[in-house]
Amino acid sequence: MSLPRVRASGLLFAADPHVADTPPGQRLPGYREQVLDKLAAWLDLARELDALPVLLGDLFHWPRENSNALLVALMRLFTPQRPFVLVGNHDKHLARLTSDVSLSVLAEAGAVRLLDEPGPAFVLETPSGEALVGASPDGSPLPTRFERAPGDPGTVVWLTHHNIRFPEFETRAHGIHELPGIDLVVNGHIHRPQPDVRAGTTLWVNPGNTTRLTFTRRSQERQPAVFFWAPGRDGLERRALPFLPFEQVFPDQEFPPEEQEAEGESRFIQGLERLAWRRTGEGTGLKQFLQANLNPELPESALVWELYEEVVHGSESE
Repeated sequence: MSLPRVRASGLLFAADPHVADTPPGQRLPGYREQVLDKLAAWLDLARELDALPVLLGDLFHWPRENSNALLVALMRLFTPQRPFVLVGNHDKHLARLTSDVSLSVLAEAGAVRLLDEPGPAFVLETPSGEALVGASPDGSPLPTRFERAPGDPGTVVWLTHHNIRFPEFETRAHGIHELPGIDLVVNGHIHRPQPDVRAGTTLWVNPGNTTRLTFTRRSQERQPAVFFWAPGRDGLERRALPFLPFEQVFPDQEFPPEEQEAEGESRFIQGLERLAWRRTGEGTGLKQFLQANLNPELPESALVWELYEEVVHGSESE
């Protein structure tokens, strides 16, 4: 297999910035400019380190509802370095990466290098050694192992945007276990930073999102950062980003009584609501969503799949 080869000192990861024209959730006005400033700081640091910028999904908060002015600003920001961008769930419309979503526009303009297919993506060449970098974008299966071919680098890194059972999210869909042939899994999607977990020869890491989105005490304590990795390192190195105080980006009010501790459950419902905006006749979007979010070990998952079969196949027979 002949893969593109990219020279850099290492990889500089940012995750889930959720760029938008209007502030999502309880973020105050000025959100767009603040997120663009964070992305600019990430790229400046990548340039300073001679690192390859890699974004772990959810570049956008809404897949299509973004102004031309915002897209132009991102093109100007990204084009000199052309970061690799993994496709996240928020980047897709109805669980599909279509030609009319904003991320596709950036890719077509040559501003980003899209990681939209599962499998090996490129070889990273660094002074400390080489690494093969693979990816599983949102909605694609995680690999169970990776068979190195003759001549492949000795280190394999895999980028994911999935619901993975890190310590604070034990009911998520995908368990953590050794993936023979894969040394490091770097996951986006889960916004809350998680402790690294080693399973055999595979280290699983979830650095957390670059943008504070939820009005909670956890977000108040967060300090946005990006993360550097190079062959030979066991884990990611945290690199701080400039950020505004919490009270300047969120309203001055009391925290809600229950601070979204059931974060996974609430986003599951939000995802179903997004799919309900428009039904697809074959139910493909819903099926992909359920595969990505349902934990097969939970008893209620079987009931959800029974309802899915009844709705989809029942509608086909009408």
